[in-house]
Amino acid sequence: MPARKGKNTFTFAGMAISRQPFSLQALIRLTRFWNLVIIAMAQYFAACFLIDRALIWDWQLLVLALSTTIIAAAGYIINDYYDIKIDLINKPERVVIGKGITRRYALLFHTFLSVVGVALGLLLGLRVAAMHMVSVFLLWWYSNNLKRQPFIGNLVVALLTGLSVWLVNLVYYENHALVSIYAVFALFITLVREIVKDMEDLKGDNTFGCRTLPIVWGLRRTKWVIYGLLMLFALVVMYLNYEYTKLPEYYFLIFLFMPLGLFVARLVVADTKKDFYWLSQWCKIIMLLGILSMVFI
Repeated sequence: MPARKGKNTFTFAGMAISRQPFSLQALIRLTRFWNLVIIAMAQYFAACFLIDRALIWDWQLLVLALSTTIIAAAGYIINDYYDIKIDLINKPERVVIGKGITRRYALLFHTFLSVVGVALGLLLGLRVAAMHMVSVFLLWWYSNNLKRQPFIGNLVVALLTGLSVWLVNLVYYENHALVSIYAVFALFITLVREIVKDMEDLKGDNTFGCRTLPIVWGLRRTKWVIYGLLMLFALVVMYLNYEYTKLPEYYFLIFLFMPLGLFVARLVVADTKKDFYWLSQWCKIIMLLGILSMVFI
């Protein structure tokens, strides 16, 4: 039987459960508000600084950013919905579902946001709406199954992140090389970050039978996977730059290779959950630096 905790909460299986259906603060935490800001920034910066600065006032860009972030928010909700037990081990202080918002309302918000995101995509055309529908399905599949498999779940999230940047080309019927390069950048950095997060969450994932790369191959071999991905990333970006854009070398040195060099240096000696958390946050900073670098192009 559940034990009483207080006026608005009670405990069940060691977790404090809220009697209130949801709170606005919990919903904001659940949808990773600042991550959504980064997604919107990436799309706005790509459109305004890589294609045409006048697009900042374009209604299509606003709808694109709004629909993409809404679908991403729905993805965060469904991910936490399926991961309550794992998150209680990996990061109990950040668990929201069951504390600040009930499971029923979380599922309701996920469905509502997914439908709204796809509907907004229809305003931009059938192709964008179709991409959004595929994204909704993949985010659900990832949360329900793929994230517990080695590498494939990481790749799906990375592809969707890269797609969110490339959609700018799709909306404006462009094939702008710089937008594609930044989409590749977002893909690789997200892929590396997702693998690092698996290394950080090794204990909880292993407890509940997940088969992520760190569990299947161990931390040492997983690090070599990341080294290989970073090498491939650098080669792909430099090749695309040489063939299509020819940005100066110092640009990549400042905004890419120096931050990645620090990442690799810390990864070599990383061994604890705290170390991998730092690396995960540093990947987010590298992503933000990449977005801000569009201003100087």
